[in-house]
Amino acid sequence: MEKSGSAIVLIILGLIVLAFPLLGLIPLSLITGFIVLVFGLGLILGGIGQMGESAGMGILEIILGIIALILGFGFIFNPGLFAWLAGFIVYIVGLFLVIAGIIGIISKESGSRWNGVIALIVGLLYIAIGSFITSDPIVLGVLIGLWLLVSGIMMLFIKD
Repeated sequence: MEKSGSAIVLIILGLIVLAFPLLGLIPLSLITGFIVLVFGLGLILGGIGQMGESAGMGILEIILGIIALILGFGFIFNPGLFAWLAGFIVYIVGLFLVIAGIIGIISKESGSRWNGVIALIVGLLYIAIGSFITSDPIVLGVLIGLWLLVSGIMMLFIKD
């Protein structure tokens, strides 16, 4: 009964997020922003502590911490930045999949050719989806809603 209750909650949340896509994007952006903010603070404090042993590593950690702080505040106050970065990452993964697919297609092994074709198709889909996410944050909200809905439906119908 507990599993079906969770499934129903996921389905309801998915439908709400599909109706209002920013309701899915904003909480995810806030949570990620706070995590990156804490990570940045940890890097800065670790960099200060590292300065006695290795000044170069300490400075590098402090610089990375400052970048993480900027990103964390950016995610918290601008969910569009989070959506853009998520779309950019999806786009880059798509490029890697396309390259891996092309390598698989032109390789001499027959089994890797089909894997290459699949990687190429999935890579092109990732590039298209990444392009849509970077241009419009609402697309990421819709994808989050779809993920919640599909997860809830699968949880409801899959038996243990």
